[in-house]
Amino acid sequence: MATKKKSSRTGGAKSGHTERMHTLRWSSSERERLATSLNILLANYEVHYQKLRNYHWNVTGGDFFDIHVELEGQYTQAQTNIDLIAERVRVFRERPLSTFAEYLNASTLKEDGTVPASGKMVKNLLADYVVLVDHMYDTVELAKELSDAGTERMVKGFIEQLEKHHWMLTSFNK
Repeated sequence: MATKKKSSRTGGAKSGHTERMHTLRWSSSERERLATSLNILLANYEVHYQKLRNYHWNVTGGDFFDIHVELEGQYTQAQTNIDLIAERVRVFRERPLSTFAEYLNASTLKEDGTVPASGKMVKNLLADYVVLVDHMYDTVELAKELSDAGTERMVKGFIEQLEKHHWMLTSFNK
C-alpha cells in the first residue's frame, strides 16, 4: 500500500507522520481502463435510457398500455443502473461522462428522434440490448482480468436484467 507524507502545521513531512493512501489495488492505468469501459457503458446506457423515455412518452395504438407500462419499468431500472455505473467510475478516481454531448460522442448507440410504430420501437430496443449486453460482457472480462470483483458483480447483475428484458420484448413482438 502506498504511503504519503502528511503535512502538518508544525513541520509537515519533517514530523515523520505518514498517512496511508489506499491504492484500490489497481495502478492508475488499470483504473483508467476500467473507468473508460464503464464510461462507454454509461454513454450507451444514457442513449438507451432516453430512447426508452421517448418511446414511453410517445407510444400509441393498441399496444399503448402494455408498452407504456413496460418501458416505464425499464427506464426506471436503467436510471438506477446509470447512477451505479457513474458512481463506480468515481471509485476509480475518474470522472464519469455527464453531458449529452459526451454521451453521444462515446456511445455506439444512436438516438431515435422519431416516433416509430410500437413494433419498430420494440425492435429498436432489442437491438440496443444486444449492443449493451455485448459491451457489458467486455466490461466483465476486463474486470476479471484486473481482479475487479465489484465491477464484475455489478455488471453481471445488469446483464441478467437486460437479458430478461430482451427475452420479454422478443416474446411480446412475436
